[in-house]
Amino acid sequence: MSGLQAITDWDDAYSNGAYIPGGDDYPARWAEQAAAFRAELAAVGRVDLDQPYGEGARERYDLFRPGGAAQGTAKGTAKGTVVFVHGGYWMAFDKGRWSHLAAGALAHGWAVAMPSYTLCPESRVAGITRQVARAVEAIAQAQPGPLRLTGHSAGGHLVSRLACADAPLPPEVRGRVEHVVSISGLHDLRPLLNTRMNATLNLDEAEAVAESPALLRPRPGTRITCWAGAAERPEFIRQTELLANIWHGLGAATELRLAGGRHHFDVIDDLADPHSDLLAALLGS
Repeated sequence: MSGLQAITDWDDAYSNGAYIPGGDDYPARWAEQAAAFRAELAAVGRVDLDQPYGEGARERYDLFRPGGAAQGTAKGTAKGTVVFVHGGYWMAFDKGRWSHLAAGALAHGWAVAMPSYTLCPESRVAGITRQVARAVEAIAQAQPGPLRLTGHSAGGHLVSRLACADAPLPPEVRGRVEHVVSISGLHDLRPLLNTRMNATLNLDEAEAVAESPALLRPRPGTRITCWAGAAERPEFIRQTELLANIWHGLGAATELRLAGGRHHFDVIDDLADPHSDLLAALLGS
């Protein structure tokens, strides 16, 4: 059995953009695509922006409705609701950069909700977990039917965290979550204690352990897909494999998928493609 070299540069291990050609261009591209998509759906009355789920300035979500579920029609027109939670290491971005990723699920008749949350250092990671739980609860109250949770990077951590047995979701909402898809998720937060970004995250050992899905038990009946790009940084592949492995041993229905040729920034593009394997995994029974 071959050994693995010890990680000595933790910042490099969790750096993505430096290893992606044109990595600096992605945020502006996401914002442009998202704005165009919102304008398109707003023109036909299929989006409700900035729906509140709390009192905080960022405690808002956008709701996109499939065709036939425009304003004034029965809410039950949608098959259910996909909740997408954005990434950015808990300290960057908001719901407004990802609107275009709703296209795939909308084409299959699902509504899509995208919440923002308070970023670090104004919040701690544990506080963000509670905020996203409140967002999911508010979305569940507004939208009937089943729920599918997905998120990217830090968002993958957050949706996985909501699948833990101690997640701060009421039982009636937990029972409606049929499937969780963590895309390039961070499932063990302890390595981040060694990074410079922790000056902003303010994680300590106790919080890192308490907020790491890989160190917690899944809720009974959990079904989770751990998805990453095959061309991602080794730590993101390891983090993805880790949760699928550990939770399988704790009784969850887990699936591990590495998307060929995809890196950390384009692995989410397939959410916008109604015919992608990622959409099939998210929405399949």
